[in-house]
Amino acid sequence: MRRLLGAASLAILTAIMALLAALPAGAQQNVRVPVEQAGRTVQLAAQLFRPANASTPVAAVAIFHGCGGPGQNTARMAGLLASWGYAALVVDSFSARGLKDVCGRHWPTQADAEARAHDIDAALGWLARQPGIDPKRLAYMGYSYGGGVAMLRALSGQASASPSAAPAAPPARAVVLVYPDCALADSLEAPLTVRQPTLFAMGALDDWTPVPRCQAVIDRVARGKDLVETKIYDGAHHSFDALGLPVRYLDGVGNRSKPGGCCGAHYGAHEPAWKQFVTDVRAFLAKHLAP
Repeated sequence: MRRLLGAASLAILTAIMALLAALPAGAQQNVRVPVEQAGRTVQLAAQLFRPANASTPVAAVAIFHGCGGPGQNTARMAGLLASWGYAALVVDSFSARGLKDVCGRHWPTQADAEARAHDIDAALGWLARQPGIDPKRLAYMGYSYGGGVAMLRALSGQASASPSAAPAAPPARAVVLVYPDCALADSLEAPLTVRQPTLFAMGALDDWTPVPRCQAVIDRVARGKDLVETKIYDGAHHSFDALGLPVRYLDGVGNRSKPGGCCGAHYGAHEPAWKQFVTDVRAFLAKHLAP
């Protein structure tokens, strides 16, 4: 993904940066989020965005990237969240583990995804301890592979088992799954349970994390199905929020939705879908993170 982004024109990158700069800015801070892994503590790099001029504790959203690592889409969303009055924590699950881009044929396994769920617990726990953040109004959102990890966490309904003796992460008030890798749910035993409002946001033309795979997961939910919302954007492929990148076919990427998990998918922006997605996410969070 980073190679694709690097190939984008300077004009496109300049336009994206101008969009971010135009957002009402609060404090932005580089932080570390500790997570236990195989008997050691890994310090995940993260960026904390805070809303400007907040006078009372605010709700917060932890953001988890896709297989290409943190990018313009996660930073853009964090800026939007801050402009709406939320704190946003963009978590980098890769760099502390020596990873950069795992979108190729040897992309993350089911075990990798389940282990990464601990990052969500760690991020929620970290946010709950920060001054100026309301620990009772937390949410998380994940994109693509990160969306599949977030989906596993949302379906568990409680903090995942951790090898550490750290206290359990606080419950989330809301979850946003952005074109999530729903094939990761195939290994989960029925019945599935959802315990918090959960929004699935998907492109109708997505052939990397296709809508039918996610609908099959939703159909398996036996408890809490009324907490699930779905938004399907016509004309949109995977990564419809990758503003400035035309839709193209990536023949070398892993694809859990194809036989054997390989290979190829379409990827690229659809601005009308992104605009509607922003409206939908703002309304969803306003409803579920209200004081």
